[in-house]
Amino acid sequence: TRQEQSMRTPKDERQTVTVPEAARRLGIGRNSGYDAVKAGELPVIRIGKRLLVPKAALDRLLDPIKAAS
Repeated sequence: TRQEQSMRTPKDERQTVTVPEAARRLGIGRNSGYDAVKAGELPVIRIGKRLLVPKAALDRLLDPIKAAS
């Protein structure tokens, strides 16, 4: 319905990405992404069964120089 469509956030405005999306940005495989989550190396928000990686945390991983300042 139109109401459901208006409630969805465009992909560019989302504050989180899925583990496979984060893995692609990190240049690793999907399974390695889930392994990194399990090892605590990739921070996630767990909502039900979904694992979502905050974009801010992913950006910090990709640019450690900015994270240190």
